[in-house]
Parts: sequence; C-alpha cells; structure tokens
Amino acid sequence: MSSYMERSATVKSVAAAMNKQVFANKIEKSGEFRKEYQMKGSKIATLEDAIIKSGLKDGMTISFHHHFRGGDKVVNMVVGKLAEMGFKNLTIAASSLSDVHAPLIEHIRNGVVTGISTSGLRGELAEEISRGLLKEPVVFRSHGGRGGAVMSGELHIDVAFLGASSCDPAGNASGYSRSENAKSICGALGYAIPDSMMADKVVIITDDLVEYPNIPNAISEDDVDYVVLVDSVGDSSKISSGAIRDTKNPRDILLAQMAAKVIINGGYFQDGFSIQTGSGGASLAAVKYIRESMIEKGIHASYALGGITAHMVKMHEEGLIHRLIDVQSFDRVAAESIKTNLLHKGVGANEYASTAEGSAVHYLDMVILSALEVDVNFNVNVLVGSNGVIRGAVGGHPDTAAESALSIVVCPLMRGRIPCVVKEVTTLVTPGSTVDVIVTEYGIAVNPRRPELAERLRKAGLEIVDIHELQRLAYDYVGEPDPLPFGDKVVGVVLNRDGSVQDVIMNILD
Repeated sequence: MSSYMERSATVKSVAAAMNKQVFANKIEKSGEFRKEYQMKGSKIATLEDAIIKSGLKDGMTISFHHHFRGGDKVVNMVVGKLAEMGFKNLTIAASSLSDVHAPLIEHIRNGVVTGISTSGLRGELAEEISRGLLKEPVVFRSHGGRGGAVMSGELHIDVAFLGASSCDPAGNASGYSRSENAKSICGALGYAIPDSMMADKVVIITDDLVEYPNIPNAISEDDVDYVVLVDSVGDSSKISSGAIRDTKNPRDILLAQMAAKVIINGGYFQDGFSIQTGSGGASLAAVKYIRESMIEKGIHASYALGGITAHMVKMHEEGLIHRLIDVQSFDRVAAESIKTNLLHKGVGANEYASTAEGSAVHYLDMVILSALEVDVNFNVNVLVGSNGVIRGAVGGHPDTAAESALSIVVCPLMRGRIPCVVKEVTTLVTPGSTVDVIVTEYGIAVNPRRPELAERLRKAGLEIVDIHELQRLAYDYVGEPDPLPFGDKVVGVVLNRDGSVQDVIMNILD
C-alpha cells in the first residue's frame, strides 16, 4: 500500500474507528493580497449581525466592562440595539454600572432587562433600583469575587460585549491604540479578561480597527468570535469620573496625613513593600506624603497594585515604585503609561484579586481604602448611602482588606449632619475581621485583633482611640440617626468574595 489510493480503504476504516469523517479535499484557497484579505475576515460584522450570529436568545446573560467609567458608550448602544431587535428577559452581568447607564431604566420597565449582576450602581439607575424597579434583586460581587465566579462558571456569560480602544480583524484587542486613527483610550482591560476567556461568545466592539496583529493585546483572538466597528466606544476624558477624585479639602488632607503616618509607622514600610490606594480623595492624597517619606528614608516599593493613577505612575518614573500591576487605569496618565511602559502590567480581575493563591492581593502589604460608613465592629459599607439608596460599588474593597497585611480605612467622623462612624453599618460590604485600622480626623482606631499594630503606632506617637469613643462622639455631635424606612422587598444581595451570601439590601420607601 505505497500509494494514497491504495490506502484509502484503510483510511476509511481508521476514520470509522476514531468516529471521524474522511478528508473530503474541498479546500478553496484565496490568493488575495493578505493586507486586503484580513479586512474581510469572517469575524467582522455589524452589531446586529454579531448579535444574530452569537445565538443570543431571550433569558440569556450578557456582560460588559466599565473601564471607560462615566464615558462608557457600549452598554447603552448594545442594550438599545437588543431592545430594537425585540429581546426580552436578559440579565446584564456588568463589572460595574454608573450614572451614564440611566437609559437602562426604560429597558427594565419594558422587560428587555430583568436581572443585573455587578459590583456597583450609581446615579438615577441606582435610585430606581433602590426603590424596587427591578423584579429580581441585583447581585453584588467584589471585583475578585466576580472574576472568580466567571472563571469557575458560577456566573455564566452567554455573550460578552467588550469595548476596546483598538482591535484587529482577528480579535486581538487592547485598551489603547498605536494607530493614526486612535479615538479612545482606557488602559487596562482587567475586568473584561475573564469574560473574554469564559463567555460562550465574545463580541469586541471597537472604534479603531487596526492591521493584524494588534500587539501587545489584552484580549486574544483565540477568545473572540466577532469584531464590530463603531464610531465611538467611550469618552476617554471621563475615565477618572465618579468616585475617583483628587482633593483640596482640608479635612481630606488631614485624613491623608494621618493615614500616611499609619503606613509609615505600621511595621510594613520597608524596602520592597507593596501598596494599593483606593479611589477616594483622602486615600489618593496620602500617596503624596508616603512619597515624601520614601524619598527621605531611601525606601522603594516593589509594586503598586489595583486601579493605577497618575500619582503611582509618577512615583514609578521616579524609581520609587519598581512595577505597576494594573487591573483598571484610573486616569488618562495611567492609561498612556500602560501603553508605553514595559513594567506597567495589565492583569485580569482573577489575577488581581481572586481568592485563589497566586493573585496579586495575596502579596499586598498595605492598602488604603475609603468608606461611606464604618461601625464599632470595624465593618465597612461602601455601597449604600445614609438615605438607604445604592450609590457606590463593592469594587476591590473586601478583596484587598482580606488579603493585605495592613488594611487602613479612611473615613470622616461625619459628613454634614450624618455620622459616618455608627453602631451598625447600613449594609455590610467589608467584614470587620479584615479591617485593621480606621482613620478619622478625630483619631485612629485599631482593631482589637491587632494589638501589636496598636502598640507600634503608640510608640510612634500616634494617638489611638477606641472605636466606640469615635461612634459616641459622632452621635454627640449630630445625634443618632433615625431608622431608615426600608420596605420588605430585597433589591440587592451582597455576596462575600467566597460566594456566600453576606447581606441583603431592602427597598427604600419614599
């Protein structure tokens, strides 16, 4: 059997034994110039065609990321098209939703959207949901919890619609573009990466279709099914909107100075330390004072983690921080840095903050976080306002608090006539067992679980107060808050990062 024809019978029998077809030799090869050929790739589609080809059906789950934050255009664009096409009963699994997504209210009322899974809600959408707009409760997860749930299949995504600043016809996508036609930039695409890996179908939506190969890329062509070119995926000027803010507020500056003193004297401010700062004004401002001490003492950080900001980029460029690990670029400076800096690494949400050993939070020395409320048991609320309305995001708050060696929560004693140190938080987001220090302008409270930490800070001359004293002082100034008029409908479920149900949010009555 030296010839192919002589082996044909054997080929058939082997194919039958392997339960496979016999090669039919019907290949049609194109001789077209590949630079032109690639732009006609089978993945390129209009948004409507991509939706049809994805096999999306009523009742399925679709996902989005929030790296453009207040400038995002993808959610409203896609859900608007789905409504136009007649889809119903969809669940949105977004990494977070904000003010810009108010058009979802009408889609909920019309039955296009009946479920939401997210890390946060803000604006008019959050107001309406807090009052019972959505039939089923919103499921809130931390960023690490969401990443883990997506990767494990607990949060199953049928079709992911992921905005990208650039993408080639094969699907290699990035949060920035190197082409002359670049329109948008968001930097890291960490919250889109698990979705791209695990969704049944992945649709990249971009405003810059570039030549193949688009490298470096955050999302691989292997994970992408369709590529849609649109006029704009997002307004880059708004990626630093929402909770991210620099501050000139004297109280925030005082809190920042106090938090920096805790960092510097807490026992972990050593050469090679790692750090993450949250998005609040005081926590961002603390970086300035930490930087000054690093220069004075000749100390360098091994890495800064999380939502990277211009402050961290500056310290990296000065040689004070060796590496930047970025899951979400918090401003344009950070987004530009990840484009050009080899030691500024973008990571997926799972690599950032999952409970699995090996995620970056496991090696985090210190984190500075903000809060809406803290209570006498060191529990923290970053999700529901003092009026009972959802107005924030779980984010990476519980992830970093749980895994860091030193977690510091910065919180004013009061905001106006509203106490922020209370007997019991409105909604439990970050368990007190994971919070080490609470910094207020009236004193520093250390969790009784960390007596050695309290002793270090006292030796450094810092005044340590009992958390109950802070709560009593807040109530002395403004009075004990009246109970909120909650109804009996569950509008939100807060999951712990391990997937267990930690708290529920009830509807607020007018």
